[in-house]
Amino acid sequence: MPTSHAGQPAAVRPRDARLDVFRGLGMIIIMIAHVPWNLWSNFIPARYGFSDATEMFVFMSGMASAIAFGRVFDRQGPVMGTARVAQRVWQVYWVHVAVFLVIAALVVVMGPMPFGDRTYMQQLNLVPFFENTATNLVGFLTLTYVPNYFDILPMYLVILALLPVVALLSRVRFALALGFVVALWTAAQLRLLDLPAEPWSDRTWFFNPFAWQLAFFLGFFWMRGDLPAPPRGSPLLLAACVAILVVTVPFAHWPIFQAVDWLGTAREALAPLITKTRFGILRLVHFLALAYVALWVVDRWGGLLHNAPARVLAKVGQQSLAVFAVGLVVSRLAGIYLDFAGREPVTYAIANVAGIAALVATAYVVGWFKASPWKPKAGKPAPVAAPATASAEGSAALKPAE
Repeated sequence: MPTSHAGQPAAVRPRDARLDVFRGLGMIIIMIAHVPWNLWSNFIPARYGFSDATEMFVFMSGMASAIAFGRVFDRQGPVMGTARVAQRVWQVYWVHVAVFLVIAALVVVMGPMPFGDRTYMQQLNLVPFFENTATNLVGFLTLTYVPNYFDILPMYLVILALLPVVALLSRVRFALALGFVVALWTAAQLRLLDLPAEPWSDRTWFFNPFAWQLAFFLGFFWMRGDLPAPPRGSPLLLAACVAILVVTVPFAHWPIFQAVDWLGTAREALAPLITKTRFGILRLVHFLALAYVALWVVDRWGGLLHNAPARVLAKVGQQSLAVFAVGLVVSRLAGIYLDFAGREPVTYAIANVAGIAALVATAYVVGWFKASPWKPKAGKPAPVAAPATASAEGSAALKPAE
């Protein structure tokens, strides 16, 4: 929701269907990508470019935060705005804890994998956690132990914690907020803000939040109108974005760059610019190009956002936290199913379709609970039930006069 720099909220605009639909699509792509050795993951956008669904998740979370939290900062001030962000941090933190405990229990119950001599605990590299549970449990709860599979929500927690600072700087001057965001990203590129991921090694967080906050706050600033939107329908800009996407493919699609020596060498040289850990700049360029092309498509064919599949995707996008959490669990279950059932076209279809169905079901169930259907609707007061026991005299007194 764009706001004036005086702090007065602009007129409320309808919910942006693009935001919900693409967030829902991102949730499904993330689920598919997390299924181990999933054939379907060969066809997600990440296999053909530098950016992937993580950029979608983070950028659009920034957009959604501009709507959810920006209003509170504008209308009720920094104290209430910070309190609202703190509430969300609290929610995300406990979702992170719950997901870890559920999946940790799952790998313990499943034991050895049906092939080889590894266990599911080893597959997720959770053996060190169980070997020294007392110490690592404290590390997990304090985010100084962040296993690889459980690293997106901790990143999101740190970014959310930065939001009040950025919002306050933006109230003073937008340039201060933008400079702060860019300075954090630059420091992360220089490895000045690495966070330890486990106490027994020098491994750092796979997603450096001080780098990834750039994608989040670009979405935040754009949704609030602080950053101007690119010109809609510009042929030159569209051609440039398409060119970026096409040129990127040989350097991103592994069957190509592994088969051509000079492409493989070039990709190695590009490593600092496409690093996922520190959100390399070419990932941002690729994502913005892809986003512009996607918006051009939906501008031309607006019905794509309002047909039945799009409405389902929108529902998934509206419940992204719950769907993401369930998706992490479902991905592991789908991988286990494929381990035992075998990896054939039919089993891949069963695993992925069932996983998508689970995400859709989660979105609708959570949406139903959030709607509080047990509460009386506005304008219809709840009927008052008569006492279960009443005296004859009391019952008579309630009868209308004859």
